[in-house]
Amino acid sequence: MSDDPGFGIYIHWPFCAAKCPYCDFNSHVRHQPVDQPRFAAAFEREMATMRARTGPRDVSSIFLGGGTPSLMQPETVGAVLESVARHWHVADGIEITLEANPSSVEAARFRGYRAAGVNRVSLGVQALNDSDLRFLGRLHDVEGALHAIGLAREIFPRLSFDLIYARPHQTLDQWAAELDRAIGYAADHLSLYQLTIEDGTRFQLLHEAGKFEMPDADHSADLYALTQEVTAARGLPAYEISNHARPGAESRHNLIYWRYGEYVGFGPGAHGRFVENGRRIVTFTEKHPETWLAHVEDKGHGVIGGEVLTREEEADEFLLMGLRLAEGIDLSRYESLSGRSLSSKRIAVLQDERLVAPVGNSRLRATSEGMIVLDAVVADLAR
Repeated sequence: MSDDPGFGIYIHWPFCAAKCPYCDFNSHVRHQPVDQPRFAAAFEREMATMRARTGPRDVSSIFLGGGTPSLMQPETVGAVLESVARHWHVADGIEITLEANPSSVEAARFRGYRAAGVNRVSLGVQALNDSDLRFLGRLHDVEGALHAIGLAREIFPRLSFDLIYARPHQTLDQWAAELDRAIGYAADHLSLYQLTIEDGTRFQLLHEAGKFEMPDADHSADLYALTQEVTAARGLPAYEISNHARPGAESRHNLIYWRYGEYVGFGPGAHGRFVENGRRIVTFTEKHPETWLAHVEDKGHGVIGGEVLTREEEADEFLLMGLRLAEGIDLSRYESLSGRSLSSKRIAVLQDERLVAPVGNSRLRATSEGMIVLDAVVADLAR
């Protein structure tokens, strides 16, 4: 394991063909064509501004997320990646991920992304039965999802896809069968998320109106435990709460976040966390796409806020992110960030409750039981 968590670049493409009812991400539907060259030029300009703040850095990973980046033309993706390379050093072998929805997949477009430099695709499959895909508001069916998976495996060196479980009325047997089928199609990585009701989403309104019921906490916990058992048995163990991979195929970009590395975010609603003048800062940009565009064209960036983190805030974030990982946290790094050690008494209590476990003499990890109540574990340790 490297001591350097890395430096990442995140590009947010905020446009979608439709808004999914469970989604609270910064995504927007436009019924007129998006001026992609104009947005590409704005990404370039914002990068020039932020390069002055980060200084020269070696980029460990680039991630194009959204929204639906697979609605971008390959030429747009190529222009954005060239902009990154103009401002920072991009090493050979870097991981470059693009998120894609099966409904927006075309073979020619996929080959164009590969030619532009993308070497990893993350597909938003979400379910492998048509009735639940309709419930989730997806524009594709299972046949379309499997077509996209097949294309991705043919064209890109690395593939991941997402599934959402703990859906209404989903039984353990149904999820086990669906998960087993998914692993058969997966190349080396799966992201498996429990369905949650987020504020401001259409699902929140429908749920509050009694249109559907969510699984209770015990059933959700059983589904989580089953997920861990099935994936581990099939060679894709969890390396993070919701992410599973064959050894060596973990998402390098997301590991930057979870190992508390540095990253800069570009585009509407993107966040960044990087060291400037010896202090870790947080930045966030304007969420509305056209307003972000106007800000960048006017003043060179869309950043509308940020803060300098205190040592205590850094340490708390490090705990919250690092304990999501199966590898846990480096205790000496926590001490370096916070200026103090974690309480041995609190660790002992949490060990007795089987919520945390030591890894040798230098690391601490959350157990599978601790992962389910991770927020409470982190709050207890951080006191």
